[in-house]
Amino acid sequence: MNLKKILAIFLLFSSLIFAGGLPSWYYKIKSVPLQKHKFVEIMLPLIKKANEKTLQERQFVKNFFDNMEKNGLKDISKDDLKKLAKLSKKYRIKNLFDKYEYLLKIDKVPESLALSQAAIESAWGKSRFAKYANNIFGEWTYGSKGLVPEFRDEGKTHKIRIFPSLQASVNSYVLNLNRSVFYKKFRLQRYQARILDQVYTGLDAAQTLTKYSELRGKYVKMISRFMQKNHFLKYDSSDKAYNTQINTSLYALNIF
Repeated sequence: MNLKKILAIFLLFSSLIFAGGLPSWYYKIKSVPLQKHKFVEIMLPLIKKANEKTLQERQFVKNFFDNMEKNGLKDISKDDLKKLAKLSKKYRIKNLFDKYEYLLKIDKVPESLALSQAAIESAWGKSRFAKYANNIFGEWTYGSKGLVPEFRDEGKTHKIRIFPSLQASVNSYVLNLNRSVFYKKFRLQRYQARILDQVYTGLDAAQTLTKYSELRGKYVKMISRFMQKNHFLKYDSSDKAYNTQINTSLYALNIF
């Protein structure tokens, strides 16, 4: 066995030390309805936390450009300029001063959509990837570190990405929808809803995700039916309601 293979195995197992899926008590629940209820109780605060961080970044961008439009660059601090540059890199924004692109990409993801995809992609947290890689949304990687899918097609090289925590998986999912070239339609419709002061629901968002899965249109229909069947649409809200909800939903869980 060569050095590269030894290193890859070491990285894989060292990463698995930090993986563990949902809390151990969750997997001991026998009642399916209760387990689904607890899944929402665990995942919703993580989704809200990721969204809140994104909204804070969005507010920074709005404040930055408001200040620049009023006073020019002379009153912009070096720290704020560095923070903007960091965000432009994070969200793959080519023009540092393209305000529209920032506001298009930096925004929250509907909670009903995130919950539905989390439940579907992870089989309510019981999939191998969720348990051993903290990977709730089935994200791939082509790096050396990752879990090889059991039924990966011959010739394929992708792996399932390993995350240090469930929160990291949720954060990555939100970032993926906010910057990937595959979800331009999702972001454009969300931005239009913002302009019209409308709530962008998971049902609206689901219609734009034909490229999230190889199932294409069937996946869209599956997500739409799933969120309605499980009454997840009630979790979508405007920013005014959102800021109040997040303060009451983030309770102590040892999975951050």
